[in-house]
Amino acid sequence: MKKNSQLTKIVLYQNLGFLGIITLCFLDELLKLPALIFSDHAYAFVYRWSTLEMLLVLAVWFLVSMSTRRIMERIQYLEKFMRVCAWCRRINYHEEWVRLEEFMQQGFDTSTTHGICPECFQKQRAAIEKAREKRAPVEKAPAEV
Repeated sequence: MKKNSQLTKIVLYQNLGFLGIITLCFLDELLKLPALIFSDHAYAFVYRWSTLEMLLVLAVWFLVSMSTRRIMERIQYLEKFMRVCAWCRRINYHEEWVRLEEFMQQGFDTSTTHGICPECFQKQRAAIEKAREKRAPVEKAPAEV
């Protein structure tokens, strides 16, 4: 929730900035600021130039807004990933690293137990058989002597 409000503020400030640029461009032409500051000559208000400036600013605003929206969507997508420690497999839950069992209890009110999936069972069975085969000649060797 906190990050979502920060992202909303970014978009708000961006839009206010572009509105400010458009307002300054329009006021610059309307109040004849260049003539007031630099000379006493009258300055003709040319709507075509100010309109062209505003259209260019609006085009840039549109491109920047679309890029910002896409970047923010990507950030929100990436922030939804659950962080799991690569070494101990603890899960970052509400800015606290907890064991998977605790996470399941707190996050989903689900008790956990241990088991073994069929693939891991086959791997473990094969490892046990391989270990027995290696041990078997060692056990028989002292009996023969």
